[in-house]
Amino acid sequence: MSRILLSVFILTIVIGCQNPKPKEQDLMRIKSAADVNTKKVILLMADTLMAQSIDKGIKAQELPALKFLIDHGQYYKDLVSSFPTMSVTIDSSLLTGKYPDVHRVPGLTWYSAESKKIINYGTGPLEVLGHGIHPVLTDALIHLNGSHLNRNVPTIYEDLARQGLKSGSINGLIYRGASDHKLSIPGWIQGTASLPKEIQVKGPDLLSLGSLSNPFEGVENLPDGLTNRLGMNNNFAIDAVKHLIQTHKLPDFLFVYLPDLDQKLHKKGPTDLNGVKKLDQQLGSLLKTFGSPEKALKDAVIIVIGDSGMTPILPAGQNPVIDLPALLADARVLRPGEDVSEETEIILAVNETMAYVYSLKADRSLSDVAAVLKDDPRIDFIAWKEKEWVNVMQGSTAKLLKFKAGGTLTDEYRQSWTVGQNSEVLDIKVNAAAHSLDYNEYPDVLKRLSGALHSHKGEFLVVTAKPGYELADKASPTHKGGGGHGSIRKMESLVPLIIGGTDQKPEYLRMVDLKAYLLSLLTQKTHNGE
Repeated sequence: MSRILLSVFILTIVIGCQNPKPKEQDLMRIKSAADVNTKKVILLMADTLMAQSIDKGIKAQELPALKFLIDHGQYYKDLVSSFPTMSVTIDSSLLTGKYPDVHRVPGLTWYSAESKKIINYGTGPLEVLGHGIHPVLTDALIHLNGSHLNRNVPTIYEDLARQGLKSGSINGLIYRGASDHKLSIPGWIQGTASLPKEIQVKGPDLLSLGSLSNPFEGVENLPDGLTNRLGMNNNFAIDAVKHLIQTHKLPDFLFVYLPDLDQKLHKKGPTDLNGVKKLDQQLGSLLKTFGSPEKALKDAVIIVIGDSGMTPILPAGQNPVIDLPALLADARVLRPGEDVSEETEIILAVNETMAYVYSLKADRSLSDVAAVLKDDPRIDFIAWKEKEWVNVMQGSTAKLLKFKAGGTLTDEYRQSWTVGQNSEVLDIKVNAAAHSLDYNEYPDVLKRLSGALHSHKGEFLVVTAKPGYELADKASPTHKGGGGHGSIRKMESLVPLIIGGTDQKPEYLRMVDLKAYLLSLLTQKTHNGE
C-alpha cells in the first residue's frame, strides 16, 4: 500500500492539480477562428516509443494503426531527441524549438547555484522524500513552467496565440501558454507540502492535466480514478481527444502526451512489445473516431513521435548500477535532503544514464573529479566546459577531445565547429579537406552536449554511462534488468517520427526543429496529402 500511495503521490508531483469542476470555458474557447478547411494538427508523443519496436510489431502484423499511418504517410526512424534524454528537457526543446542552453530546463533533476538547492521534478519516491515534499512539489507545480522554462523564449502555444490560432495540451508536462488557468491543490497535498490552495498558471487555450486538471469533468466520463493513475494515462488522453473530435472542438494544434509505454519498458526492458500493441489499439480507436482512418488523414495532420529511446540495463548480478558517491568517497558529497554548506564539496544530480556532477571547491577542479570517475570501466565519457571550449574525456582510456562553437568544420545541420585532438572519443568523422564532420554513435553530439553544459550556471561535469549501466546517488531509482535513458548514444537518442495527412517534410530530423515545422503546417491555408 505504501508503494501505491507513493506512486500516486509522484504522479501528482509531475502533473499538477486542479479543481474537479467543469472547465467548460476551456472547451468553448478552443473553437478556431481560422478557415474551417484548414487541417488541425494533432501531435501524439508516446513516451519511449522506439522504431525497432514498431518495425518488429509491423513485421508480426500486430500494429495495424501504426502500419496504416506509415503506409499512408512519412516514417522516419532517426529523429534526434534533446539531451539529456528526459521528458521535461525533451518537451521543452520540442515546444520552444531550442536546446537547454536556451530554454533552461537542464533535466529531471539539477542543481541551482542561484538558489543553492537541488531541483527535482519527481525522479523517484525515495529521492522525493529525501529532498522534501514541499520543495519538489513547488518546483514541479510552480517553477518548472513559471520560471525555470526561460520566459524570454516563446513556446509554440504562445506563438500560435499571437497569430490568433487555438491550441491545447492534454497531459503535457511543459504547457506554458497565453491563457489563464488555475491549478488547485487537493487538501491532502496542501497539508503535506504547505502549498496554496490555488496556483495561477499560463497555458494553452485547453489545458488538461489528468483528472486533477480536467476540463472534461461533467462533460465526458474519462478514466480518472485512483486505479487509473488520476487520469495521467493513455486511455484518459485518447478518450479526451476522441471527445474533441466527436464534438468538433479540436483546436488548431493539440499536443497529447501518452506515458504508459515508458513505465512498462523501464520495468521489462525495451524489447517488450505489449505496451506498443496497446498503444496501437488506442491509436486505431482515435483514427476511427473521425469516421475512418482515411478520413482522419483528410481532416487532420496526425503526427506520432517518441521522446527518447531506451537502453537495456543489465540484471543485478552484473553490477549495472554505478554508485557515484562510492566513486567519490574522498569528497564530502551532498546527501539528499541536506542543505548546501561550506563543507559541501560535490553535488550530484542523476538523470538515470546521465548525471550532472558539481564541484563547489576551488581546490577540487573539474578535471580532477573527471580523472577519478574515468577509472570506472562502466563510464562512457565525462565532459566539462572551460572558457569557450568543451573538454570530453573518454572513460577508461582518458583520451581527450576538445571542441568549441565556430570554426571551419560544418555538420549536417549547418552548425560550425572547431574540433581538436581525439575525435574518436565522440565517434566523429572529420573531413578536413571538405571542411565537414559527420556524427555516428552520438547524434548531433556537439550541439546537444554543449547545450547541456550551458543550460544553467555553475561548475559541473556531464557524465554518461556505457550501454547496460546506469548512474545512481544514494536514493536514485534504478532499473536492474529493465531499461533506462538519459544519455546521448543512438539507442537513447533516436526516436521514430510518423507524419500522416501532409506531404510537407521537416527540414531537419531533430526534436528541436519540430516547432518550426509545426508552425509551417499550422500557418498554411491548405495541406497536401489529402
